[in-house]
Amino acid sequence: MPKSKSAYSQPTKFGKEDYHIIVVWVDNEAGVLARVIGLFSGRGYNIESLAVAEIDKKKHLSRITIVTKGTPEVIEQIKLQLGKLIPVHKVADFSRNDPKILFKELALFKLVGNSKKLEKAKKLCKKHNAVILDKTKKSFVIQVTALRREIDKLIVTLKPFGLISTSRTGAVAMTRGEEVFTQ
Repeated sequence: MPKSKSAYSQPTKFGKEDYHIIVVWVDNEAGVLARVIGLFSGRGYNIESLAVAEIDKKKHLSRITIVTKGTPEVIEQIKLQLGKLIPVHKVADFSRNDPKILFKELALFKLVGNSKKLEKAKKLCKKHNAVILDKTKKSFVIQVTALRREIDKLIVTLKPFGLISTSRTGAVAMTRGEEVFTQ
């Protein structure tokens, strides 16, 4: 991936860049996602992945999960700016190295090839609790839920076995155990 030209992503003497998963709970209404994303693009922050869904129909709440990279100062600035947006209820910052947090990403892989190659590909996906969603004599679509880096590796590994298409959700995060994030 090319190096960002944004001044906001340059390491400083106070800290180096690191990936963070920022979770934002917002009102589920028109234009909210555009305002959140506009905050990032307007300041030159990059979004590595994005996952959004309504989580409470009664309260009309959605959860936006954003993977971004930045220095500690940049991450703090992002959180402060997000907290100022009107439809935002709370903001959480999860570090990828935090053992109390679960991170996962879902990927769909379409493979086309002879039965021998497809069988090898299935075996490679087995350790990720893969689910076959569609199957013909010469193809299948498989679903894998794993860490982002594991999916990245799997893409490279599956290429020689007929991988022709990939679709990914972006990362999602959840605290372990009975603990719930509160602001």
